[in-house]
Amino acid sequence: MEHPEKLENEIVSEHSSSTMPPDSTLSEEEAAKLLRKIDLRVLPMLFIVYVAAFLDRANISNALTMEMPKELHLKGQQPNIALALFFVPYILFEVPSNIMMKRFTPHVWLALCTLGFGIVMIGQGFVKSLGGLIATRVLLGFFEAGIFPGSFYLISFWYKREEAQKRFTVYFTSVILASAFGGLLATGIANMNGTQGYSNWRWIFILEGILTIVVAVAAYFFISDFPSQAKWLTEAERQFVLAKTGEHKASDDKITSKDLAEFFKEPTNYLGALMYFAVVVPIYAFAYFTPTIVKTLGYNVVKTQLHSVPPFAAAFGLCIVTAWLSDSTRLRLPFVLVTAAITIIGLAILMTVHSGFSVRYLGINFVCMGVYAGAPIIVCWYLMNLEGHKNRAIGSAFIISFGNTGGILAPFTFLTKYAPYYHTGYAICMGVTVMGVVATLAYSFLIIQKNRAGRGLGGEKRLAL
Repeated sequence: MEHPEKLENEIVSEHSSSTMPPDSTLSEEEAAKLLRKIDLRVLPMLFIVYVAAFLDRANISNALTMEMPKELHLKGQQPNIALALFFVPYILFEVPSNIMMKRFTPHVWLALCTLGFGIVMIGQGFVKSLGGLIATRVLLGFFEAGIFPGSFYLISFWYKREEAQKRFTVYFTSVILASAFGGLLATGIANMNGTQGYSNWRWIFILEGILTIVVAVAAYFFISDFPSQAKWLTEAERQFVLAKTGEHKASDDKITSKDLAEFFKEPTNYLGALMYFAVVVPIYAFAYFTPTIVKTLGYNVVKTQLHSVPPFAAAFGLCIVTAWLSDSTRLRLPFVLVTAAITIIGLAILMTVHSGFSVRYLGINFVCMGVYAGAPIIVCWYLMNLEGHKNRAIGSAFIISFGNTGGILAPFTFLTKYAPYYHTGYAICMGVTVMGVVATLAYSFLIIQKNRAGRGLGGEKRLAL
């Protein structure tokens, strides 16, 4: 078996000049300037949109530590059911949403989706019962369905492989920022109890919903479309981007049932989805329940929200470091395995240590660091090993939708009946993490086999390890 590093070093970062249009070359200085221009035009608005999306999705975790369960008369697993039902439309509409985004262009489609879940979020601040909460969570899932896979799909067409990991990670850190910012915002809003006659938890949804609508308006004007559609590129810049990413050959044909059938015949697609599923379960479990877990360490509402922030700050730091190292070495596999190991260590601490603040808090930090740093590497690794608009449109939606079935499982991992030690929740997270390691090794084996057979990206360049 060839060494993974040897295989990765054989990757050709760009297609040969014979396959490029004659006007697709830029000087090294011009190419570097264009890359900076792309970074500033493509990433920031997508980042802000997903901060709003994840904040709106996960802010219920903060509300549940306030008076929300009492005022809505929530009992038993009813809050967990409301959390889980978000993912039903979220999963079902991800592939259709990517198809619609290609038809309507990203800046139109993503802005409309953002406006939709902003309005729903404000409505969630006025619900009076479990039924109202469930209705708003289902609508929230419907409107948010296209944001995450659509953004990854869009980003993948702006960068070649050795540029991609840092950009995917920068985008993914919007999840971490939203998780951390949600705790800080909830800390301030916790003091608004009774303002204008509304409880503090209602203000979380109302204020964040208003903020989301502002983001939606900005998204319409500032989200970039695909390189072939972007009006802010010169023709020379456009041809250069299309050539370096291999998309000068891209077809505008619609995705057909035959394309879907061919996609689902490929076993690596299922393994990629399993790898992502393995990080999604602990990501959502800790996004929803970090405040609840921290509260078991003996803090009041305000201190609970504040202590929910540092684990995500630590995760952000590890994300940036692993992204830089991954792009520098042009390897993905070692970093997926290392981050999985960090997750396993953190879960092992939480499963076995039941006294003392510092060690248990360290375990929470390790879990957040491992899953949040591993997720963008998995998505980038898988997505950049797909070729063309059709495969990436299907693949980005499939890996996110399948992975997010973990979002249905996650709300039931930390039920109140398992408090204060939550053995069941930690055991479930440990099990799926180990499964993810197995799927990662199987995916790597198949990639090596494809490279040996010369089937990587149409034989023009090897698939990444």
